Amino acid sequence: MKNQTGVLLARLMRNIMRSPDTIITVAITPIMMMLLFVYVFGGAIKAGTGSYVNYLLPGILLMAIASGVAYTSLRLFNDVKGGLMARFITMPIKRSSILWAHVLTSLVSNALTVLVVFLVALLMGFRSNADLLSWLAVAGILGLFTLALTWLAVIPGLTANSMEGATTYSYPLIFLPFISSAFVPTETMPRIVRAFAENQPVTSIVNAIRALLYNGAVGSDIWIALAWCVGIMILSYIIASKQFKRQLG
Repeated sequence: MKNQTGVLLARLMRNIMRSPDTIITVAITPIMMMLLFVYVFGGAIKAGTGSYVNYLLPGILLMAIASGVAYTSLRLFNDVKGGLMARFITMPIKRSSILWAHVLTSLVSNALTVLVVFLVALLMGFRSNADLLSWLAVAGILGLFTLALTWLAVIPGLTANSMEGATTYSYPLIFLPFISSAFVPTETMPRIVRAFAENQPVTSIVNAIRALLYNGAVGSDIWIALAWCVGIMILSYIIASKQFKRQLG
């Protein structure tokens, strides 16, 4: 299975490397948002931190990942509608390798996008005093978040009837950070909005990453963040796997 997944992964990565503008395009929107909020709105936003780019960065990273997973759905949709998926299942290939290749491709491509966003943030003044263990924890959370959203993306990739349908689902995910602690503290929000913001996954994930990067008190946020990521990933994996079996037999 490992060799089969590796071959399929290499195929997808070659397609991405032939068109690196995919990664650049995915990174552009989060970077533009970061530039806009830091240099235009940053002076008027009181986030309780000396550097607004430091406060903003965790939410921007989640936006970048949410944008990137839409391409997983699109690549899968193209394989299904183009007949390539049907051809694969007639070959001596373990069927789970087909989906895992798309998932791992998403993990690699989104890691490259996150790296690009990090480099831009460094140029804008981002600084962190986190130790190696904290950085590894941040990487782990971002990886789990990517896997969770990617398995979620597999579902419309298999079921959509159009290219637009395969990618439209990602729009709410991209804008979910706006109703969270990603841009401003939730204490500044009206009661109903604050209740939603404090009980949705992005806030706990952002708070956990922020605490790890700047030696804050992680508290229960990291466990809530992990629970959200693992829960979404497991549920999406089960639904995607059942849909894959139902659709291709």
